[in-house]
Amino acid sequence: MSLADFFTPVDLSRVAPGEGYKPSQLGHKIETYTEHFPDLEDDKPDLVIFGVQDDRNAIGNPGCALGPDYVREKLYRLHQGGYNTKIYDLGNIKQGATVNDTYFAVKTVINSLVKQDVVAVILGGGQDLTYAQYLAYEDMEQKVDLTVIDSHFDLNEQADMEDDDSTDSRSYLNKIFLYEPNYLFNFSNLGYQTYFISQDSLRVMDNLFFDVHRLGELMGNIGITEPVIRNANIISFDMGAIRSSDAMGNANATPNGFYGEEACQMCRYAGFNDKLSSIGFYEFNPAYDSNGQTATLLAEMVWYFIDGFYNRKKDFPLQPKSQYLVYKTTLKHEEHEIVFVKSKKSDRWWMQVPYPTNGSLNERYHLVPCRYEDYTTAIDGEMPDLWWRTYQKLA
Repeated sequence: MSLADFFTPVDLSRVAPGEGYKPSQLGHKIETYTEHFPDLEDDKPDLVIFGVQDDRNAIGNPGCALGPDYVREKLYRLHQGGYNTKIYDLGNIKQGATVNDTYFAVKTVINSLVKQDVVAVILGGGQDLTYAQYLAYEDMEQKVDLTVIDSHFDLNEQADMEDDDSTDSRSYLNKIFLYEPNYLFNFSNLGYQTYFISQDSLRVMDNLFFDVHRLGELMGNIGITEPVIRNANIISFDMGAIRSSDAMGNANATPNGFYGEEACQMCRYAGFNDKLSSIGFYEFNPAYDSNGQTATLLAEMVWYFIDGFYNRKKDFPLQPKSQYLVYKTTLKHEEHEIVFVKSKKSDRWWMQVPYPTNGSLNERYHLVPCRYEDYTTAIDGEMPDLWWRTYQKLA
């Protein structure tokens, strides 16, 4: 089976303006599947965009399957930045006979792209498609980090997690957390709103040493999200995480959330991330949009991701060593020496967290992105919370 078998081509008569595109607009720059499916092997792109037209498991938000073409209409009219792009738009994945058929198609497409070192940009559809996005990494023989930008934790606490086989936009994390073989190293949430979260769910995140950040912690200080996003292989962005005044195109939109500018900044951070290989934008529903405002915002978010991608610093992994500064700190009780690394090229920081070795001489380290504030915490003799949570997951 060819990847082309999963897709329907883009109907340019639906998304293109009557006068066509100017040479600098993305609609002119992106190679779009309209008649002939792009050759991904002999003429490999940098980025691939595709839609997924399935909302059968999008709880309370029917109609979001229609979102991808509305986003294309706005995205193609934006102008390319100061770089040369090589982006393909593969069209839309057909809705399968069952939702699991759609999941299989999404998994297969992303898996093929990641193996070719091509970054996948997914336009959903329901956020349950994050589960299929995660499954694409099953045979990669490596642990992955998942970051979700969402006002909720999509956990179903009432379900019998061992026996329940359902997957939807409010419970897909159950399936990811319990999936065997387990290849999830870390889960992060950005922007959860406390009144939507039970204390039991917060305890689950704490017991698993996962990295969750309340919306109020991030408001006015969006830079906190950068190292969290930099640590992700996979990102899932629920458009419901943005306040309804900026993005009303979602049946589950709420008054509070990120501002549109903050959403764009996080997408640019995602583009900068050297290890990120897939990002999905989910739950945009054109039936609730007003004057195309949410479609325009989502198109701008994709634009900022593209802009970040083509401005990557390529300073991870940390080579050559001459391009980095190393700082060593000792805690008050001297139980651990914490080593920090700073890139001269980008001024970004990482922490070295040792794998527990039980006295072995072959000590290895896990590098976790961090902030300058983590370094100052260690300088004051205190252990950064990020170091401790990472160390517990390595044990």
